[in-house]
Amino acid sequence: MRIVTDSAADLSAQELEEYKIISAPLFINFPDGSVNAADITPDEFYSRLELMKPNVPTTAQPSVGNFRDLYHEIMNESKEIFSIHISSGLSGTINSARLGLEALKDELTGHLWDTLTLSGGERFQVLTVALGYKAGWSVDKIIERLKVVREKTEVIYTLETLDYLAKGGRIGRVQALMGSVLKIKPVINVSHVDGKYNTVTKTRTIPSAIDAITENLHGIYGKTPLWLTVLHGQFKMGADLLTQSLTSVLNVGKIETRRISPVLGVHTGPGIAGVAAVPMELMQDLL
Repeated sequence: MRIVTDSAADLSAQELEEYKIISAPLFINFPDGSVNAADITPDEFYSRLELMKPNVPTTAQPSVGNFRDLYHEIMNESKEIFSIHISSGLSGTINSARLGLEALKDELTGHLWDTLTLSGGERFQVLTVALGYKAGWSVDKIIERLKVVREKTEVIYTLETLDYLAKGGRIGRVQALMGSVLKIKPVINVSHVDGKYNTVTKTRTIPSAIDAITENLHGIYGKTPLWLTVLHGQFKMGADLLTQSLTSVLNVGKIETRRISPVLGVHTGPGIAGVAAVPMELMQDLL
């Protein structure tokens, strides 16, 4: 079986290679042409973003044809594919994947999974599939674990500005924060119900927002040992502050820091700091 995901999962090149995961491209549309998000570094992207002000690039999901061609190519190696993608509440990527699989339904066995999240939260689910398959688990067993990982994972973040989220059209239920409150530092999470953004609270400063993130996670997990992935765009100071806050309050089993994919940075700008959290017990037996 081959695993297909997308570049919103923020997997490293090493992880993609080690587990033979194929990442479908998400695209960033600049005025002078489109770029595969996997082919531009975060710092290169934010430099171009700065030069474009006050305009912002747009993003594009893989087409049905992109997925069909990708799956068809994979069929030379495997007739079974597990395609796992960014939340349907934030992107139409999974719909393209579904139609791509349907076009080849007589030639392969396809499994489609909506993570209802993105970034580090999506990565935890992709790794669950990869590690479960490596351990010899059946697809049914992998899906049973995926259901729990999806339910128990939290993705929560803050932003220095809401400008990019608004311009990118991803504001959703965060709309209530707009207008005169653009200087507010919101705390936003991803809903488990429909995979869309929700406002957790509103703060005036980044340190206050970081404290609110930690308090939110402590209220959910208590003393449960956690695997934490701290995420930022081009905001190391925010990531460092968040790491300090998390490790001082939560029961941290494992913690790491990563940069979010530029395709997600289109909608957040450089000033994003957040974290994906999952109970260690849901991953420990797979590591």
